[in-house]
Amino acid sequence: MQGEHPLPAPVIEKFAKTSGQLSNNVFLLHKSGVMTTAQGLRIACLGGIYDANLYSVSESAHGFTSPYFTSLTVEKLLANTMTKSAPTSKTKDTSYGSLAAIKASTASSQYIDVLLTNPFPTNITAFSSAPLPMPSFPSPPGAEPISEVVRRTKPRYHFVAGGGGNSDDVPLFWEREPIVWEDESGRVMRFVSLGSFGRTPESGKKQRWFYAFSIAPQISTTPAPPRPSNATKNPFTEHIPQKRGFHGEDGDYRWGGQGNKRIRTEPGEPGKPPPTYKCKICESSDHFITDCPDRAKPKEGYVCRVCQETGHFVRDCPVKNAVGDTGGKKPREGYVCRACGSENHYIQDCPSAAARGRGGPREPPKPIAPDTCWFCLSNPNLAKHLIVSIGSECYVTLPKGQIIPTHTASDYPDARVSNAPGGGHVLIVPITHYPTYATIPSDLSGPIVEETEKYKRALHAMFAKHHAHPVCFEVGRLSAKGGHAHWQVIPVPCTISPDTIVDAFKTEGEHLRIDFEDFDASANAGTGDRGYFKVELPDGRQIVHWLKDGVPFPIQFGRQVLVALLGMPERFDWKECVQSDGEDKEDAQQFKEAFKPFDPSLS
Repeated sequence: MQGEHPLPAPVIEKFAKTSGQLSNNVFLLHKSGVMTTAQGLRIACLGGIYDANLYSVSESAHGFTSPYFTSLTVEKLLANTMTKSAPTSKTKDTSYGSLAAIKASTASSQYIDVLLTNPFPTNITAFSSAPLPMPSFPSPPGAEPISEVVRRTKPRYHFVAGGGGNSDDVPLFWEREPIVWEDESGRVMRFVSLGSFGRTPESGKKQRWFYAFSIAPQISTTPAPPRPSNATKNPFTEHIPQKRGFHGEDGDYRWGGQGNKRIRTEPGEPGKPPPTYKCKICESSDHFITDCPDRAKPKEGYVCRVCQETGHFVRDCPVKNAVGDTGGKKPREGYVCRACGSENHYIQDCPSAAARGRGGPREPPKPIAPDTCWFCLSNPNLAKHLIVSIGSECYVTLPKGQIIPTHTASDYPDARVSNAPGGGHVLIVPITHYPTYATIPSDLSGPIVEETEKYKRALHAMFAKHHAHPVCFEVGRLSAKGGHAHWQVIPVPCTISPDTIVDAFKTEGEHLRIDFEDFDASANAGTGDRGYFKVELPDGRQIVHWLKDGVPFPIQFGRQVLVALLGMPERFDWKECVQSDGEDKEDAQQFKEAFKPFDPSLS
């Protein structure tokens, strides 16, 4: 897995092309994710290192080019722990596309068998009598997000690869006594820090960089394991009084590491504060400050620095991502551009000639030109080998990194996908450049929309031959730069009903505050000034989410829903699904041959 450094570009490219195999018997795991072995063991991985300053403020999950993991990386890991292998055959009570089948593909708990991380969890040395390799071990100190992952997943083995006890943080071997989860029928966890490969310590015994152990899958009928005789108190549930550190903005304070110091705990109920403890937010003695239900709310009198309103932190401000009239960030209230007097843009975004001095501000964002647009045929860098049909107004192309696996289909034995030749995931793209279908002028849109619908019907007929039907979606996002309108069309097995597909979009949308309504084309004519995300179901119904000013919309939301519905959450990022040009050409040729009897451009 990724350690404490960015990965080189050749490694990342190899990972993308081979789904992780770097060389014979050497595999790179995702930055965060869960894999299930053929024997049924669940192994979770969280790569990278922890930085408290970056962890919560980052707006995206960092990839392999960054050495850090973020809160979104951890959220992705915890979400993946709730999934398991999808049903591989129909039963009396469930089918592939039923809600019961989707429920059946959801794990009954987040528990995993083996957890691999680079940083330590906090307080892992507490209550332990096992000799530490160095007095300052571990160094750097533990990360609370790792502790939260442990609490949620309760791994049976937790292996840590990074952090030692010396100046250069060389990993050191240390194995603590077993930890028992009393509330889970005595589930046992063992923690091991692995040493640095090939390193001989200056003193003490040789470091172990490997660890041999035996583990078998646990099922509902597996008897509870015997309690180890050397088990200790659980540092993840027992309160550990620690030295007070520095104060944060919200009145909370941070804790220092414990090293190998033994701490006497104050009397109290396990997992509860001692009698003298009071939460600094709500004054309650029933919980620690980290568990306070009011932690997510600002204190009385707090004013958001962005909108000058009360009731939310800056991170939750609904207008923090608002843009000004020239496409840049919208100024705070009271700001006036010194060049033109406008209150709707900063001076560095001002289009006025007076604002452009020597080394002056940037020009406002320019629309994407045809020679730089990913979808314009005039772009010399367009992936023309993926195009499978060209009509009078539109063309159809396979995308880079399509959802449906073709050459790696065997890696997803439990996925619910069609066997359409070449995968079947295609884009329908107008030849003329427009940001969205809704922005096409009414006097020009007729032929474009008509040919688009012809292609949709042709794809529907082709997919039906392979026991599938299409799900289409369009991201009609209006921005300072704009984009190029297109529909994405993905074949879904006919056993997955349109109602199930609707439920999948709405359920996933609820988690991201994305609401849907039924779309009526006649009632929503002339909506070219609004951004939207539209889904067309196999039965012709359409649902729409209207994008809101200042509220970011995840551009990969449609893909996110479908990879989960099809049982392939690992294919969420298209960049990780990119194939070689040779494999793409093979897919395109297979699709072309299968689509030929239905292609409206050939009739």
